Amino acid sequence: MCTLATSEQAWLPASAVAARANIPHKFLEAILVDLRRAGFVRSLRGQSGGHALARPAAEIVIGDVIRAIDGPLAPVRCASMTAYAPCVDCEDPERCAMRELMRETRAAVSGVLDQCTLQTLTHRSSEEAWMQSRAGAQR
Repeated sequence: MCTLATSEQAWLPASAVAARANIPHKFLEAILVDLRRAGFVRSLRGQSGGHALARPAAEIVIGDVIRAIDGPLAPVRCASMTAYAPCVDCEDPERCAMRELMRETRAAVSGVLDQCTLQTLTHRSSEEAWMQSRAGAQR
């Protein structure tokens, strides 16, 4: 997503995204299917086709992107808001201390990821790369 957000090309071929993001092409294709289905990415077939963001990076929330690719943010199903399933060995889910801890964990992770947009993330990434290049140049 960061690669698409920072691309100067209107449509970026999957092979170019995979190369720039340094991930296997087949792995990227599977992710792009999920991202298209969730409405984050548009695709255009043909020689001048490729992939592009479906809406501005400032409107894409990172928590939503992760949920689209990986599912619920909860570390365990009994703490999930959207895919709840009780633990097999739990006698009383409403009084389970571990479930409550995992719900707090889910809320903390969600609180961070749901406050970050793709635009913010790409800005952070470019700043970090700039800082690392400066640190390397000063050695």
